[in-house]
Amino acid sequence: MLKSPVSPIVSANKASYNPHLTSKWVEVLVDCPDIEGLLTYRLPSDVSVQPGDVLNVPLRNQIVGGIAIRLRSSLPPDLSEDKIKEVETVVSESLFPSHYWELLEQIAQYYCTPLLSVIRTALPPGLLGKSQLRIRLKPEAIPTGAETFCSPVAASVLRRLQSQKIGEYSAIYLRNKIKGAQRGINELMRRGWVESYLQQPQPSRPKQQKAVLLVGDSPDLTSRQREVLEMLRRRGGELWLTELLQACSTTSSTVSALEKKGCVVIQAQERLRFAETPTQEVDRAKVLNNAQQNALDTILGITGYSEVLLHGVTGSGKTEVYLQAIAPRLNSGESVLLLVPEIGLTPQLCDRARARFGTQVCIYHSGLSTGERYDTWRQMLTGEPQVVIGTRSAIFAPLPQLGMIILDEEHDSSFKQNQRLPTYHARTVAKWRSKLENCPLILGSATPSLESWETQTRPSPQKIYLSLPERVYSRPLPPVSIVDMRKELQQGNRSIFSQPLQTALQQLKATRKQGILFIPRRGHSTFVSCRSCGYVIECPHCDVSLSYHYTHEGATQTLRCHYCNHTQMQPPQCPACGSPYLKHFGTGTQRVKQALDQEFPELRALRFDSDTTRTKGAHRSLLNQFTNYEADLLVGTQMLTKGLDIAEVTLVAVVSADGVLHRSDYMAAERAYSTLAQVAGRAGRGDDPGVVIIQTYSPEHPVIEALRTHDYQRFAQAELENRQAYHYPPYGKLILLNLSGLDALEVQQTATMLADVCREMTGENQAEILGPAPASIMRIARRYRWQILLKYPPSVGENILTELMELYALCPKGVSLKIDVDPLDMG
Repeated sequence: MLKSPVSPIVSANKASYNPHLTSKWVEVLVDCPDIEGLLTYRLPSDVSVQPGDVLNVPLRNQIVGGIAIRLRSSLPPDLSEDKIKEVETVVSESLFPSHYWELLEQIAQYYCTPLLSVIRTALPPGLLGKSQLRIRLKPEAIPTGAETFCSPVAASVLRRLQSQKIGEYSAIYLRNKIKGAQRGINELMRRGWVESYLQQPQPSRPKQQKAVLLVGDSPDLTSRQREVLEMLRRRGGELWLTELLQACSTTSSTVSALEKKGCVVIQAQERLRFAETPTQEVDRAKVLNNAQQNALDTILGITGYSEVLLHGVTGSGKTEVYLQAIAPRLNSGESVLLLVPEIGLTPQLCDRARARFGTQVCIYHSGLSTGERYDTWRQMLTGEPQVVIGTRSAIFAPLPQLGMIILDEEHDSSFKQNQRLPTYHARTVAKWRSKLENCPLILGSATPSLESWETQTRPSPQKIYLSLPERVYSRPLPPVSIVDMRKELQQGNRSIFSQPLQTALQQLKATRKQGILFIPRRGHSTFVSCRSCGYVIECPHCDVSLSYHYTHEGATQTLRCHYCNHTQMQPPQCPACGSPYLKHFGTGTQRVKQALDQEFPELRALRFDSDTTRTKGAHRSLLNQFTNYEADLLVGTQMLTKGLDIAEVTLVAVVSADGVLHRSDYMAAERAYSTLAQVAGRAGRGDDPGVVIIQTYSPEHPVIEALRTHDYQRFAQAELENRQAYHYPPYGKLILLNLSGLDALEVQQTATMLADVCREMTGENQAEILGPAPASIMRIARRYRWQILLKYPPSVGENILTELMELYALCPKGVSLKIDVDPLDMG
């Protein structure tokens, strides 16, 4: 059967009438950055509005989106009724379940972010919009030879409008395309040749598609018509027209003839847009080992809120525990949120979940189209029991009956949003939400974050630690071989691949097994330098070197910035000294694959990084090629360190571990251990044992020593002692103030001023102010960057957060401020 529409869009002309409505006004949070607080609007007599509805309301000379916050039956004394404007449109109804507003307000307060920014992050794209000023021709008023009567800029605008079939463009488009366009528009409007109007925000709309419904029979039917009716009966009496035509290999005229004979009805219905995945064979629950069964029993016995750390070595069967813990929740009418750090992890996990739970599984992440996100969101509001699998943004999924939240690979930094406000961490928000919903939170990882690990050392009724110390079927963890690349160089080996790795690669083809090669960086080479004078070619917009990207033999040599995406050709000579001797240094995924093709032509390799997975469905396509044994090696960056469970992978090699070992922030060792341990865990997950080879110039590094014996506890204990000594998380709290602007001096002066303000704010709270100082990369995309770090005990943090919001108002227009609470990226 077709799914019925849910939570329909309500237009201004079709707004619902509520005769019992007592509230005459509504307070609205409008989508306008320079307006603080709520604005009051009058409710039309034929419109019903509830808190949480998305509205279009007039503001100044445009129509903007807003959220209905609360209803009022009377106006405040300082407002005059004749000055109150009226709500234009109800865009969408009831988008927020219970406790949702409380969660959003908590996020806004903790992460020092305006509430509307949090709402925009939570909502699917397209629901909040602004009206658009458009300019259109008045053909009847334009005289012959009009261009000769007006200025050149007005003539340019006129020609541009006349080139458009409908004779109109947005004012923004014209100003972007024609220098001084506003003067030309004003002149044309004075002459009466054009007019302007406001186009209301265009929200996402349900997708309408023709459906065929079986309603009767007739003795006067052709064999083809009977075949169509029989297909409809077998499929439940209802089918989309396109699917029916494809299934019966017929045309629409056949179905139209059946409609004329009264056998079927063709009507437009909403078709919900979801991320499509291949059909999966039905999967049954697997037999658990003792540790898995103990973990499952503990989770199933939880009532209400508890935070569970499920610490299982790679390959220990955490996913099977998740799935068997989910099943009873679905059976009891509850839904489950299952979060993963990367979109690349969703194909394999979704396939397993859909094989187990069928259509009760849906996917939600930023890689979906606007329509898919919009429809998936609305479908969640029905309250039907379901499993929502997604990345960090899925923590906002509006599930009314939420019974459990699971964060897989909870240690991963991808759960933290860094690029825009709010800079929330999905793990922190998940803790708040599970408390509000009174449901358990499961944090799963082979290498838990030190924050999560530290809490298990402090016993609490609501903090539960569960261990899966062994792999399923008693498979051994792969032995880790450390290769000292200094000795390889001394022995004359100048290849990217050490002798032990070359031997392992040669054996791979003979044994018909597969391997994974991990490289921290994408591209071919990390920088290009002159061998004569040492000059390094840098990005003109950022303080970083350009990376060389190889496409194919003989192609133009292209340099690219991985920060602002600036691209340029490699010069034939050094820009500093004119020398032709330019050399590519460093190793990226492209260079490793190129070296493989040259040294091991018999091995088929696939690249798996952000360059090769940009398009929709690329993650699934590449993984399918690899699992179908269309390639022997998967060469990639950190996205292949997580979640991949491929039985034929017996070799994992870290081509250059030094790329993750030597970083300049307090989390460097934790990140390095997690990354390398996770990628090592991809080996030996099938019946055949695996082997891990780690190439490094720093074999004595503490992280490498801990990896050699898979000793996470030893590493965690030593690292926590270092954190405690210097009051870093989890023994202290951090807030990072990031300032940026086009004027270097203005940014520096603003940073100095804000640092002084912070010292005054936090003087009595024992907070330590570090900075201001230039960011580690001082300039990105032509914007200069300075930072201030606030370091304080956890007990005084909440008092500081409210005061920090005042800093936004102190910044000049040319300087932008981002307050990053609990930062993970110190660059």
